[in-house]
Amino acid sequence: MIIILKSGATEEQIQHVIERVESHGMSAHLSRGTHRTIIGVVGEKSQLQPARFQAIAGVADVILVMPSYKLASLDAHPEPSIVDVGGVKIGGGNLAMIAGPCAIESAERMDAIAKSVRASGANILRGGAFKPRTSPYAYQGMGEEGLKILRETGDRHGMPVVTEVMDPRRVEMVEHYTDMIQIGARNMQNFVLLTEVGSTKKPVLLKRGMSATVVDLLMSAEYILSQGNPNVVLCERGVKSFDPATRNLFDVAAVPLCKGLSHLPIIVDPSHATGRPDLIPPCALAGVAAGADGVHIEVHNCPEDAMSDGPQALLPEQYEKLAAQIRDLAALFGKTIGYARKKS
Repeated sequence: MIIILKSGATEEQIQHVIERVESHGMSAHLSRGTHRTIIGVVGEKSQLQPARFQAIAGVADVILVMPSYKLASLDAHPEPSIVDVGGVKIGGGNLAMIAGPCAIESAERMDAIAKSVRASGANILRGGAFKPRTSPYAYQGMGEEGLKILRETGDRHGMPVVTEVMDPRRVEMVEHYTDMIQIGARNMQNFVLLTEVGSTKKPVLLKRGMSATVVDLLMSAEYILSQGNPNVVLCERGVKSFDPATRNLFDVAAVPLCKGLSHLPIIVDPSHATGRPDLIPPCALAGVAAGADGVHIEVHNCPEDAMSDGPQALLPEQYEKLAAQIRDLAALFGKTIGYARKKS
């Protein structure tokens, strides 16, 4: 259930509504927008009667929400959400340009890649310190040392940073070093991990699972939102299919579909979706044309030496060309690409 408050509702009236909701054993989530304030009521077996709340002073309307993803739904938040990642906005007409290597390998290599992607127009730096690999013998990442390198590199080039967390026990560590926490495809339904990152206030990049439906993705977002963290960005990164021609099936239709169901920003990751450098540019542009709020691309200056996912990484010069095309397309659709200020 969504309770919409009148524009002139007082703090006392708002608190009264919240107290009434909680008195019925439900949880109330307050959301203040530019034009309206709403309270999302969450609970599995709500016996609340809308008419009782419509009678409270300060309440404009009460809406019964059908989707299970109440807080992620458009009914809960009719305006597109804007997520701020270290000064870079995602959503609401703001486009994220996330780029960097799959894995952090060394300070020197990270610096060289960051310098090149920043010069090409990227506004958020990515790199993996903890790598969830199919094989237990494959490179697993540098851990905390990698996080330190990522943080220092991002600060040096004036870019917020994002990296993946795999273990609830590592959330506090990752939160300390990064501006955005990534939940990878393999952990999209790791509900303990989702609950843990939901208790932080850090923006969360939530990747769609390899076999997950769009509703599954939104329900995972709901876990994070229900813990009080409203800063969730969805990511379409391809799903499994029967065709081995590409690494995954790039579901570009998921972008407008999510836009029609949820207020949360959504970006695309054509690197993991295709696994092929030749397909990354057209799929990246298709994602932006479909309404995506950002593009997540892996870039490496020597893919043949990469410790992880080198075959799907673009070279810096390839990314430079693609970034220019993305900027042109973004301008055509009236989207802005913002940048963070360099730290002194």
